[in-house]
Amino acid sequence: MSDENQYSASSIQVLKGLEAVRKRPGMYIGSTGPNGLHHLVYEVVDNSIDEAMAGFCSRITVALEKDDICRVEDDGRGIPVDIHPTEHISALELVLTRLHAGGKFDKSNYKVSGGLHGVGVSCVNALSSWMEAFVHRDGTLYEQKYAEGKPKTKVEEKGSTEKHGTVIRWKADASIFKETTTYNFDVLAHRLRELAFLNPGITIVFRDERLETPKEVVFKFEGGIKHFCSFLNEGKTVVPAEPIFISGENTGVQMEVALQWNDGYNENIYAYVNDINTKEGGTHLDGFKIALTVVMNKFLEQREKLVKKLNDKDAKTQEKLTGEDVRSGLTAVLSVKVPEPQFEGQTKTKLGNSEVRGYVDSLVKEKLILWCEQNPQIVDSILEKAVSEASARIAARKAKDNARKKTLSDGFGLPGKLSDCSSKDPSICEVYIVEGDSAGGSAKKGRDAKTQAILPLWGKMLNVEKSRIEKVINNDKLEPVIASLGTGIGETFDITKLRYHKIIIMADADVDGSHIRTLLLTFFFRYMPQLIEEGYVYLAMPPLFKIQVGKQKPVYVYSDAERDAELERLGDKREKANVQRYKGLGEMDGKQLWETTMDPSCRKMMKVTIPDAIAADQIFSVCMGEAVEPRRKFIEENAVYATLDV
Repeated sequence: MSDENQYSASSIQVLKGLEAVRKRPGMYIGSTGPNGLHHLVYEVVDNSIDEAMAGFCSRITVALEKDDICRVEDDGRGIPVDIHPTEHISALELVLTRLHAGGKFDKSNYKVSGGLHGVGVSCVNALSSWMEAFVHRDGTLYEQKYAEGKPKTKVEEKGSTEKHGTVIRWKADASIFKETTTYNFDVLAHRLRELAFLNPGITIVFRDERLETPKEVVFKFEGGIKHFCSFLNEGKTVVPAEPIFISGENTGVQMEVALQWNDGYNENIYAYVNDINTKEGGTHLDGFKIALTVVMNKFLEQREKLVKKLNDKDAKTQEKLTGEDVRSGLTAVLSVKVPEPQFEGQTKTKLGNSEVRGYVDSLVKEKLILWCEQNPQIVDSILEKAVSEASARIAARKAKDNARKKTLSDGFGLPGKLSDCSSKDPSICEVYIVEGDSAGGSAKKGRDAKTQAILPLWGKMLNVEKSRIEKVINNDKLEPVIASLGTGIGETFDITKLRYHKIIIMADADVDGSHIRTLLLTFFFRYMPQLIEEGYVYLAMPPLFKIQVGKQKPVYVYSDAERDAELERLGDKREKANVQRYKGLGEMDGKQLWETTMDPSCRKMMKVTIPDAIAADQIFSVCMGEAVEPRRKFIEENAVYATLDV
């Protein structure tokens, strides 16, 4: 057997200290992309928040310094610095250099906390090229420095201090975070704002010191999650006027929820466990949803007119409100504090404690029934909306059945205007959703027929922000998009059935093109958000100008600035240059469209992302909704000078 194929005891590697974190960082922080980079900040801030939940911290400062350095300060008790009785090193060094070392395991210090695995700050240390810790404790300032997770100095006394608390300062390791080590202000602001809502009374100061004039925002919300719920519904017509607030405790599990309905059709529920955003839900969210549906059906039974409206007199079975009916237009914030949470994975996106489901269910039922009995008129409004949604659901179900029968009779069920690609491998296939038949014809001629499909759109697109799902399903402009992608829509959506892994919106670079892009993005965001979340949606970037001198190969540029730079580069030949301004995609023939916009080797595209789902939801609601005043305010606050090509 060759030496290369030998497998013996010497082949087994033992990773000591924080080596495992540096070797497999994704296991601890999810990824080494932008999400993982920002997760470093969350881990450090979570420690300060734990101090706040324990009642020892009232102010946290997060600062982004120049050269991609981050600093987190708090006025808590300060990490202990005395020598650990069994490990024989300073507790500060222990916490920052050892996995599973922390004060969260001992419930006498922290009854609840987000950082339960004891790997938070030590992971940040391991994944940083350097870190500094400053502890203000018992009148003395202590300092220790680290590099790649290893201590470079001992814990040193640096003089006296009147402060108390901890300062952690670090620089993420560029050899691990290869994509970027630059923090996004808006992404971090979103999380810090959340934490301020979830911990009423605490002050979180966020500073961007990278700018010549530092930018500072202060988050402090005395109203807690009630304020959060109102914030999410800002600019919308709501019922009730003030969010319903329910709180209580059961066997050490603290729970509070704020809920309010708006005039839209989208469900927005944000669920948290110990201040951690559980994006995948879990038992606490299950308990809330079950209780809400049960209570609303209980009060529906007392309203004979609404029951008759919901049920067809010839129907064999009586319809009831489903969870989706009840939650149509619902905005809710659910926050639970669990002493021993069982999260799925270190990144904590789903709660697994089975007992929490029952606690939340019983508490919401008890308090919500009491509220409903005291507010019968408001309950009427909520139930009317839910019944209207149920009627729409039943109509949509019938429409789906008809569409399914139609699909079966049509064979493959793909729209006639779709020029499909020959490959059936979704990972290499892409579909261009093109504005107009003219551009669609050029795209069809210029494409790579093996991997590129073309779907032309025509006429006015539906604004789904103002429409019910049955209108969306039956809309003749959106039907071809839904059928072509293959995933289904709404609750039947299945990402595994997606036929193309690049969905490219290709529209003219003018006002009408922007409108079509926005309408399509609104549709994807509301009914197929996973397409955006998983990075399947792109915007094509067709050129604005073609510059050609004589019979030389033309140069395509994408902005006025690029045009001016290219003309400057031509020097003496500038006067001979023919500059063509493209008014629309239809002006290009197939060859030009391929060379400029569709050839994977040289095209420019923009991937659509949603770094802040809450902000995106508000922007779509304001810009595409019915209310005029919030839209006017948004435009005024975000307007910039622009040259419009009308």
